[in-house]
Amino acid sequence: MNRVLSFIILYVFFFAFVTQIKAQERQLFDGGMMIHTGYLHSNIDAIDYTAKGMTFGIGGTLRFHIGKHFRIGGEGYFSTLQQLSNGSYSRTNWGGILADIYWRLGRWQPYIGFTTGGGTTSMLLMFNGSTKDWHPEKEVLLHNEKFFLINPMAGVEFALNNAIHLTFKTDWLIPLPYANTPTGMRFYIGFIFAH
Repeated sequence: MNRVLSFIILYVFFFAFVTQIKAQERQLFDGGMMIHTGYLHSNIDAIDYTAKGMTFGIGGTLRFHIGKHFRIGGEGYFSTLQQLSNGSYSRTNWGGILADIYWRLGRWQPYIGFTTGGGTTSMLLMFNGSTKDWHPEKEVLLHNEKFFLINPMAGVEFALNNAIHLTFKTDWLIPLPYANTPTGMRFYIGFIFAH
């Protein structure tokens, strides 16, 4: 009896799910790649140094559609912030679970959401010398740090057709607790492929 009841419940949920998909005429999931830039900064109190400047990076996302306006999935990126014009850098790798709410306005699809997860920051600072030679350097700092993050975002997609969307997004990476991770607003552009 329990097996029959379980089968009926599964069938009802499956039928409701399929009916909802057909009624909405939408995809089950989407994903794609984006490049980004932005102005970031980080005050490193331990050495009285401020890392700041334009960052560049790449990454991607995968989202599963739930209902008419909700998506859940994951994303991951890396950003590189060049420093001191000698090969020094601050590189942030991060990723996590995302959730967003979206609306369809013709071919436009605005959305807001957030990501929560974690990442690492690797910082290499050379106060004398350069990475372009093979000479030993005396004043070099290398620091790696893990962090937890919350990343609010807002963006808009434009449907080029049913399967390919052009996407624009902005976010603000918030490392928690305080980390030597450059933070600030970044701007993304890329393509999302819907299925």
